[in-house]
Parts: sequence; C-alpha cells; structure tokens
Amino acid sequence: MKKLINRPDTFLEESLRGFAAAHADLLELDPGMRFLRRRQLNPGKVALVSGGGAGHEPLHIGFVGRGMLDAACPGQIFTSPTPDQIVQAVRAVDTGGGALLVVKNYEGDVMNFDMAAEMGGDRIARVLVDDDVAVKPAAQGFGRRGVAGTVIVEKMLGAAAEEGRDLAALERLGAHLVPRIRSMGVALKPCTMPALGRPTFELGPDEMELGVGIHGEAGVRRAMLMSADAIAAELLDAILAELPLARRTPVLLLVNGFGGTPMIELYAMAHAARLGLEKRGIAIARNAVGSFASSLDMAGCSITLAALDDGMIRHWDAPVETVAFRWGR
Repeated sequence: MKKLINRPDTFLEESLRGFAAAHADLLELDPGMRFLRRRQLNPGKVALVSGGGAGHEPLHIGFVGRGMLDAACPGQIFTSPTPDQIVQAVRAVDTGGGALLVVKNYEGDVMNFDMAAEMGGDRIARVLVDDDVAVKPAAQGFGRRGVAGTVIVEKMLGAAAEEGRDLAALERLGAHLVPRIRSMGVALKPCTMPALGRPTFELGPDEMELGVGIHGEAGVRRAMLMSADAIAAELLDAILAELPLARRTPVLLLVNGFGGTPMIELYAMAHAARLGLEKRGIAIARNAVGSFASSLDMAGCSITLAALDDGMIRHWDAPVETVAFRWGR
C-alpha cells in the first residue's frame, strides 16, 4: 500500500487540520475535532448539519459555507460520526432557527443522527437521502443507500435556508427533492483503506463492478469492461427505470468520480451520458462533473439525475461559497 500518510491512527486528524488551515477563510475546526463549522453564521437561519465517515471528500466538509452546510461532522474512515459529535455541531451553529440534519441512508448514519436528534431537543428535523438505485429497498432493511445525490440535496436545501425558509418548510422541501434524485455507480478498481492495507474487493484486469456503494462495498453485478458509452447506457437504464421521465423533462446531470478517476475520463463519461439522454429525449438543464462524493482512491464514477422544476433550478443556481462549490455573488 502506497499512501501519503504518517500512521493510519493519526491520518484523519492530520487531514482535518490541513483542510481547516487551507480554508480558514471559510470555516473553522472544532478544537475537539468533532466538526467543521461555517465561519460566518446568519442569526435566525435554520442550520444545516450533515456528516458521515471520512474518505468521501469533498463530501461533506467541502460543502460547508454560504449557501450549503453550516457544519459537517466527519467520522473515522467509512464510519458514522457519533451522536455527541452531531449534537455539539448543532449547538455550535444553531442561531435560533433550529437545525435540519441531512442524512445519507446508511444504517450507522441513520441510527446516530436519530439519536442526536433525540438528544438535541425539539427544534431538529431530518431529511433522509436514498438515491442509489443499485440496491432495492427490499434487499436490505434500511432501504436504498444515500450516495452522490446527497450533494444536490445539500445544495438546494442550503439555498432555501439562505432565503430564510423555516424548519418545517425546509423539511417539506427535502421530502420533495429526495424522490426526484437517483444515482448508480460503477467501479474499475476498488479502494484501499489505510488501516486495512489491501483492496476492499478484487477485480480482474478486464472486469468492472456495477452498483458499488461509496464505502468500498462490492457492487451488485460484475461484468466485463465496456466502453464509456456502454457503461453510461447501463447506468442510465437503471436510473430511469426508477425515475421515469417524460420527454423534454429538464434534468441535472451529475457525474461523480470516486477519487481515483482523472477528470479527462469523467468528462468522457459526461459526454456519453449526454448522448444517452439526448437519445431518450431528455433535456439536460444543468451539469456538474467532478469528484464530489468519493470513496478514497476507488476508480470509477457514478451518474446522478435530478428531475428539475423551476424551484429546484433556482436553488441550484443560487450563490454558494464552499471549498467544492463556488458560484454567484
């Protein structure tokens, strides 16, 4: 295993300290290493708090800032943050409007964020993201996984919170967004966890894994390596089976790298997805291409589609200033 680390047991702390120092204009690190918080808070605004295991960067810490999250809680690699971390983050950023927790649908995340909500008081609500079509709800007790679609939910809820919407309105918006967002991923190479020192699963040189998660899990089907066009078609077919769209429905296309895929390949996949959607008569209104919800050094990507309405487009376009997203004023 070749990694730019000192020791696995100090890796997360050193990475968080480096991240916070590099972006001190936008955010600050809790002295207890429990969360990163937005440096400038808006009095009375509903606070958006999310988090999850480290190894998914820039999710979630890279989306802390104006127009998105007020705080993010990083757990150990691929491990949920503790309820205490989440409660302390809420207390640090709740300026009177209450807090909305954005939670990926993984069993540990759901359990710990729910415990934090119970510990934190009455002014806390939750939005659960479950965009991964690779896993059917009946296949596992907690349903579909939350993956790269979480980024879209955080962006749109963040914009609505900046507008001054109250906690109940944001909770309703979250319930509107989540069913309109679906994703699926493919891996060409597994990731290697620093503490483990070996790949999380094995792939042959001419194999790929369809339906992978973002925690190093193997997928739901192994196949021989295909062209970019064929891979995009596989992913789009699976997504559109769960997200039926009328012709000319505007969508947001998000092509997400898993950490080990160069941008030139991600843009090739974005082109392939665009061609596939155009053949189906689906209009791409907005695009995002890059590594947003990674899985350490896994090679591969996911495709996410969000069926847009006018309000969603407005919230996506609204100004944002975070490490990973910056546009508008």
